[in-house]
Amino acid sequence: MLVIDEQGKKVGIMLTRDAVRLAEERGLDLVEVGESANPPVAKLMDYGKFLYQKHKQEKEARKKSAGQKPIKEMKIGVKTEEHDLQTKLRHIREFLEKGNKTKLIVMYRGREMAHPELGRQLLERLIQELADLGAPEYMPKLEGRNLVTMIAPHSKQMLEKIKKQKEAEAQAGKTGALEHTEQPSQSVSASKPADADMTKEDK
Repeated sequence: MLVIDEQGKKVGIMLTRDAVRLAEERGLDLVEVGESANPPVAKLMDYGKFLYQKHKQEKEARKKSAGQKPIKEMKIGVKTEEHDLQTKLRHIREFLEKGNKTKLIVMYRGREMAHPELGRQLLERLIQELADLGAPEYMPKLEGRNLVTMIAPHSKQMLEKIKKQKEAEAQAGKTGALEHTEQPSQSVSASKPADADMTKEDK
């Protein structure tokens, strides 16, 4: 990734673990600010101050859109057990079904930052499992020790389209299964004339 320091100057292209180490040495955090760029762009900054300014902007935005539903949030650890993960998934699905955008936050702890791909794999899995109810507004990005994305619920038209596709797939599956079960009876009936011929020859 391309790293920008706290003064806005380019440090250069670095491995994620090296960029994290540099941020720690300077007492700062590493925040991904250009995940769609190639290579991705990350900046060294005071993440606490960054969050304060961001929450302030979000608060002002909420005032302007008071009629909209509140944004929900779900935090998940990289090593969350499967049972707990399924519980969190059920809650997220409930949020999306009620029309709430949901911010997914995968948290890295300790040395887990040395393997950022684990968090990305987990977040990609969650996105896939929620695809029938919503889609990410932006690609997962690194904010300090967190990997985040926002899942927005599908429109009613999209939900209806997905529902019809599932029903069509289910019907196609039933038809295929029925044809498969009928096939052996045809082969048995086809073998009867041959058996009859053999009986005549024996006589």
